[in-house]
Amino acid sequence: MSQRLPATRLFPATHACYYLSGEDSDAVFETAELLLSDTDDDATKLRVDINELALIHDNLQPGLFGEVRCHAMVRNAGSARPNQIDQLEALAARPPAGLRLIICAPGIDKKKAVHKRISALPDVICCMLDRMDEAAFADWLRQLAGDSGLHLSEEALILMGAHLLGMRMAARQTMERLRLYNAGEDGEIDADIVGDLLGERSPKDLTELCKAVGERSPRALGLLRTLLREQHVAEVQVLSWVSMRLQQLLLFAWYERSDSRNAARNAGIFGAAAHEVPRQVKYWKPQQLMQAMAQMLEVEMLLKGASVEQKPVVLERFVAQLVSARDA
Repeated sequence: MSQRLPATRLFPATHACYYLSGEDSDAVFETAELLLSDTDDDATKLRVDINELALIHDNLQPGLFGEVRCHAMVRNAGSARPNQIDQLEALAARPPAGLRLIICAPGIDKKKAVHKRISALPDVICCMLDRMDEAAFADWLRQLAGDSGLHLSEEALILMGAHLLGMRMAARQTMERLRLYNAGEDGEIDADIVGDLLGERSPKDLTELCKAVGERSPRALGLLRTLLREQHVAEVQVLSWVSMRLQQLLLFAWYERSDSRNAARNAGIFGAAAHEVPRQVKYWKPQQLMQAMAQMLEVEMLLKGASVEQKPVVLERFVAQLVSARDA
């Protein structure tokens, strides 16, 4: 039987193969990224899909200067077809020298063959990452705020927990934006500031902007100009809302591709978004969503002062790129 460990006991990464599953997809991929980068800085870091396993073998070809090391994350093992399951099982059962293999299967049905076969391998380290309940998520947020050098009031933490429950990636992004939104002040961040950022007191046009971006509609540009120039909504709040919709679309696409019977629920999408996202995701290809998330991180850096351009111009260009070539 494989060895089952909690996430806290996975480090330092000393084993050749790890299998990460569970409903908390953010936690699965955060843990996978940590395993990918833990020790061996000179190792090649690969992030591949189940149909790209050959890239792992290619990167382990003997080099001129001794053993080649490779850390490889397989991002969507849950969608493996029968022949791909055979290839993945062979790789996990006998990892080549120099390989650290990290297999990700968030939200996988335990009855699936790939789950049964990989989790049964004797030398694979298995870890299941389930969603935190409200109390555990609140404790995690409190620790995250402290690690980020932010002092949030208890009311602010409760508000953030209710708004972002289970969305660890969005929570990390929100903490980073709070640093910008609070302009480096050392004082306590109260619920009013968090409410502004999360949209508790936001104009209806913010919701409409998210819908327009999801639909890749040109009307998003007009809504953005109204928000920034007429309603004076902070750029960081607009970016927070847009990035959350992009993350919802990406998570939904991931679970839908993995044959999840309830992609919206497994992606942590509720309320109006649970009806909008399944329709909007049809306007996007997964690769386009991944590129949009990467662009979003660049825009965030520009809003933090890495650009001499005015902030509205930076946001307008970003939104224009998101909605362009809808059918490309």
